[in-house]
Amino acid sequence: MCGIVGAVRESDTSGFLLEGLRRLEYRGYDSAGVVVINQSGRLERARTVGKVKELERALTQTPLAGTTGLAHTRWATHGGVSETNAHPHICNGTLALVCNGIVENHEALRHSQQEAGLAFTSQTDTEVVVHQVYLHLQNGLDLADAVRATMDELAGSFALAVVHAGEPGRLVAARQGPPLLLGRAEKESFVASDINALLPATRRYQVLENGDVADIRGASCAIKDSGGSPVERVIHTSTQSGAGAELGEHRHFMQKEIHEQPRAVSDTLEDRLLGDRVLEDAFGSEAGRIFDATRQVLIIACGTSYHAGLVARHWLEYVGVPCEVEVASEYRYRRHAAREGTLVVTISQSGETADTLAALEEAKRQGVVGALVVCNVAESSLVRESDLVFMTHCGPEVGVASTKTFVSAMTGLLLLALVLSRRHGFDSGFEAHVVHQIRTLPGALEAALAMEDAIAEMAQVFSDKEHALFLGRGAHFPIAMEGALKLKEISYIHAEAYPAGELKHGPLALVDEKMPVVAVAPNDLLIEKLKSNLEEVRARRGRLYLFADPASGLESREDVTVLHVAPVDSAIAPIIYTVPLQLLSYHVALIKGTDVDKPRNLAKSVTVE
Repeated sequence: MCGIVGAVRESDTSGFLLEGLRRLEYRGYDSAGVVVINQSGRLERARTVGKVKELERALTQTPLAGTTGLAHTRWATHGGVSETNAHPHICNGTLALVCNGIVENHEALRHSQQEAGLAFTSQTDTEVVVHQVYLHLQNGLDLADAVRATMDELAGSFALAVVHAGEPGRLVAARQGPPLLLGRAEKESFVASDINALLPATRRYQVLENGDVADIRGASCAIKDSGGSPVERVIHTSTQSGAGAELGEHRHFMQKEIHEQPRAVSDTLEDRLLGDRVLEDAFGSEAGRIFDATRQVLIIACGTSYHAGLVARHWLEYVGVPCEVEVASEYRYRRHAAREGTLVVTISQSGETADTLAALEEAKRQGVVGALVVCNVAESSLVRESDLVFMTHCGPEVGVASTKTFVSAMTGLLLLALVLSRRHGFDSGFEAHVVHQIRTLPGALEAALAMEDAIAEMAQVFSDKEHALFLGRGAHFPIAMEGALKLKEISYIHAEAYPAGELKHGPLALVDEKMPVVAVAPNDLLIEKLKSNLEEVRARRGRLYLFADPASGLESREDVTVLHVAPVDSAIAPIIYTVPLQLLSYHVALIKGTDVDKPRNLAKSVTVE
């Protein structure tokens, strides 16, 4: 969500800034812009609505050149999607600023700035930030001190970067919430909200902490902490690939990432299993000590990651570990009754989800035995803030709708349940059985992917549909929730998920011949209960679309379409039954003609509240 790129270089920086924005496109945005200080010491700016390619087209027609500059992709909050609301924002022709986040007291600041005679050209909360810095400059403060003074006056969560036309070769950056990284090279320096944007120029980077202000001049950088004291931040070396993700033979990144799931799970399992056992050190060197002290698990996540946590609750409670699962944005604002021996587990593809980070901080204040993160980005804030780390080795996930990171996160959570089961009376035979099933995951995922042609045909039925109902029972109710979310995200069809047993408590009122009902039906202990629920749908003339185990006894008929999923053990069934629902949503979106990889109004990485 939003993206910052900035640079102080020896050569022209406009090409680097544009490439940085391309590498941040996955985060989600609706407009883009760039500003440079030209050779005459003036600010030159270009802004466009839409994709980065629109900005690139504008720059081809009217090139910008300068060694110091900023670029930004905006995801609209305050103010609509327009060129005037796009970043960078400029004050009095001399000061340019980009910002991620939300300024909560922008209205009061805007009023005082208007009284001071400053004119506004946008409806954004960000414009008050550049004006406030400008006012402090007018009062005699240095640029870095003006940024510090402004930070003290802002309420909210934000990261920003600013340049002054009168000081080419200088850039000031600050963080109070959303992530911000400094890239370090031999003679140049960079700033970005994501490591991907830095990789074309450098692998060496520093992480700004909350309250930090960085004063960048060429290759030098002076950082002061929230108290204004000089501080050194560790210089890290990124191990991520600098190569951009390629589509290959696939039409969209989402389709590519769905098909990468067998490899993603295989890579995630690599070096985590030894014979019939899960290696405890896969979670970190302190795992044994922390797991010994664990009496219950608190899972905190958002969106798709939240659904993974709901599945994990079934696994953890099966092995005797009490588990609560919380939506991060709700947890952080509720009073809690702390429980002794709690292990807090966060789940996040990016590791930068603002609500999850804040919720983790709150959980730590309550007192926990440790924090474990399940994440796909090693160089992320949640990884840095956690005691234990389980990396999902999925590689870049470009599509906004998470797919391979969801199944890999569930795989990691299943391993966690096995490790904790040893402390709750389950013997090595139980673990060996489940590990054997886990080793079959890549092959079982391949078998599920082979259903794509049949699922594409099923998807035709949804071409004129506006609503859909998803059903599941037990650990498969969260999978139904994920299926409904995917359909909403990329096809814009309104979809809801319910536990199948809840039909009679309300959702049956929605069922008619126009409402497709999708259900997952593994051959588990709840299959007969599920069949009864499905008959309730048929009795109301509802049309059923089922993904079922061949041994379930469910077969296609006039008002029921059944696609059989190859039999799998109940331990891994939730992971496998995810795939048909992903493919269904994808092919429905193709029919609807939506932007599959970048659905409207959504961002890949939600770094603000």
